[in-house]
Amino acid sequence: MHDDTTLLARLRAGDEQAFNALVREHDGALRRVARTFVRTDSAAEDVVQETWLGVIRGLDGFQGRSSLRTWIFGILVNQARRRGVRDARSLPFSALEGDDQPTVEPAAFAADGRWTSAPMRLEDDPETGLLSTELRAHLLEAVDTLSRDQRAVITLRDLVGLSAAEVCDLLELSEGNQRVLLHRARAQVRQALVPLVEAGR
Repeated sequence: MHDDTTLLARLRAGDEQAFNALVREHDGALRRVARTFVRTDSAAEDVVQETWLGVIRGLDGFQGRSSLRTWIFGILVNQARRRGVRDARSLPFSALEGDDQPTVEPAAFAADGRWTSAPMRLEDDPETGLLSTELRAHLLEAVDTLSRDQRAVITLRDLVGLSAAEVCDLLELSEGNQRVLLHRARAQVRQALVPLVEAGR
């Protein structure tokens, strides 16, 4: 499934097995990313379905300027943004999220501004089974508490595995903004997981 050229040829030829394998590979991650933009699981489900329809409709026009995976997530982000804007119109202004909460305890930094202990990286996909079921559940809960932008960045970078450049492009962020959002998101998730990790030692 990693050879985009072969996979694309199979998809364009209407190979149902190739499409089903593609859905199995990406559907869970697409749902997680969609949920960062919309407020309900049912809305995320709708966004993912629209994304897969967009993939089917757009296969012949895909020019390979990015990886197939990045292209699919680009379709998702566009669908999710449209749905998020539409859904936000029906919410009171006071219900919209802010990003003014503190990101991490000041004690986590030394006098020179460096981490006293660096935040753990979340590069392992939680679905690979490398993390315990309990830790995986707490990780996803911690991600769900983040602001929308932080959730989107950490999900795409650490849970899906896209590069910084791909995330900047998909979310229309500057490199600096992406880095700050990821840093804050990782710091908050780390703080949420510290008691669980320490209890397991």
